[in-house]
Amino acid sequence: QVQLVESGGGLVQAGGSLRLSCAASGRTFSSFAVGWFRQAPGKEREFVAAISRSNPSTYYADSVKGRFTISRDNAESTLYLQMNSLKPEDTALYYCAADPRGLSFYYTRAATWSSWGQGTQVTVSS
Repeated sequence: QVQLVESGGGLVQAGGSLRLSCAASGRTFSSFAVGWFRQAPGKEREFVAAISRSNPSTYYADSVKGRFTISRDNAESTLYLQMNSLKPEDTALYYCAADPRGLSFYYTRAATWSSWGQGTQVTVSS
């Protein structure tokens, strides 16, 4: 297992930017596929972005493509999500996720990821 701790959330105006971080510990970070999900009140947890283990490939939900950038620093065991041009509909609790098996074919489904952080709140005001 790997332990994940998110940080970097906060309150920002529409059009602003935030950078989320997810610090990993307990296992070799580079051996995990990692990703970001979010959950707004009353809604299901939804996929935001993912990055593979090596020669990293990145994947995004259509709703964030072109605005968000996922990256990883294996030396620092940290996952990032740079969020630009934020919109009120981006408001949610953001979770990082990890899985040692690499990216599943069903990587957009929360159930396929084995480890989760506690989440960091992002609120975008209009």
